[in-house]
Amino acid sequence: MPVKRVKVSNNVIRRLPRYLRKLDELTDSGVSRVSSFELGRQLGLTPSQIRQDFSCFGEFGQQGYGYNVPALRSEIASILGMDRGFNAIMIGVGNIGRALTENFNFSEWGFSLIAAFDVRPEIIGTMFHGVPILSMDELARFLDEHRVDAAVLTVPKEAAVPVTEMLTANGIEAIWNFTNVELTAPDSAVLVENVHFSDSLLSLGYYIAERADERAAKAAKAERV
Repeated sequence: MPVKRVKVSNNVIRRLPRYLRKLDELTDSGVSRVSSFELGRQLGLTPSQIRQDFSCFGEFGQQGYGYNVPALRSEIASILGMDRGFNAIMIGVGNIGRALTENFNFSEWGFSLIAAFDVRPEIIGTMFHGVPILSMDELARFLDEHRVDAAVLTVPKEAAVPVTEMLTANGIEAIWNFTNVELTAPDSAVLVENVHFSDSLLSLGYYIAERADERAAKAAKAERV
């Protein structure tokens, strides 16, 4: 049965993968039932926030019982499209592209990486972890002959915009962008997920600095007493 689809906030969508990971942890620990209170406690969220998030897509729990962990996990996986069999291609097989292909299990999260494209003659025509590496000259024909739901963009930053234009001109509507160039356009119909590794590290830096400042303020206050 299709899940209930309504317009939900970006914050709710960003929390869904966190719920999925936590439910996988609970499953691995042999937990089959969890309350919104316990789920919230482990995730640092309030029970009402969790119930509100889930209510955007349907009613998944029972009052006095909580949530069936495997059933809830299945529902969230469906909401996230993990059962749709998406196809993806990768553009650029440099350091980041190779690391992703080698270490990230696309199929575990609902995507099949069916081909990669590059401009270097020495790797074109080879296979890397079961993924064929093709020439960029073959990209338009490949997209015309295959269903591709998303492109993983790992090219050098100077190539980010022209490659994106090539992809969108050939029908690609979703891009996972690792180029460190912000590709999101306000009125574009193309879905872009911009990944900036520095954002996460800088956020951590903020909290480290905040904690250091709090300690310094406490120490200064103690000296004045």
